[in-house]
Amino acid sequence: MKLLIIDDHSIVRAGLAALLARPGSDIVVVQAATTAEGMTEVDTHPDLDAVFLDLNMPGESGMSALREIGRRRPDLPVILLSSSEDPADVRRALAAGAFGYVPKSSSPQTLMSVLKLVLSGEVYVPPLMLKEAASNVGGDGLNRIDGSSNPLTDRQIDVLRLLARGLSNKEIGRELLVAERTVKAHVTAIFKAFGVSNRAQAVDAARLAALI
Repeated sequence: MKLLIIDDHSIVRAGLAALLARPGSDIVVVQAATTAEGMTEVDTHPDLDAVFLDLNMPGESGMSALREIGRRRPDLPVILLSSSEDPADVRRALAAGAFGYVPKSSSPQTLMSVLKLVLSGEVYVPPLMLKEAASNVGGDGLNRIDGSSNPLTDRQIDVLRLLARGLSNKEIGRELLVAERTVKAHVTAIFKAFGVSNRAQAVDAARLAALI
């Protein structure tokens, strides 16, 4: 497994690299101190499995770097690291294509669990977002999401519309010109946002929220 860390703080990079590439592990860690260096490493290492990216980078923002990585390598999952625990930042990150958002206050165990989850093709939504969504839950157990609190991205809304048509993940991938793994990640994020466990419930919740 090969991972890339993009963070301007050398101590953070060293600590994260030590955590990921523990003795006896099969993980190789590549490091970059700037977004420009990060883009070079993305191009240099086609065998990268995931990227850890600091949200608050000097110069070009982490969000811009996230979008650029998505443009160059759409199937390369990016996990954002940030000191911010503002739900709005999480929503922006997921909307820009992040496969996970990890507050820097999280434990090492959480970070490793997030990596495993993301590598399996799913999206990690931090608990702070689930708590916010829970405040919108109605009496039938479905999350009430309106235009002001909608945590879904435009692409996830596209996926929802295709789910409502009964398409499979593979068929949705063909329609949207994305990998099946990416579709699976979006479906997982949709389930978490609505607090549901299957496609039918997700479609019902989306219709109740007038999203489709």
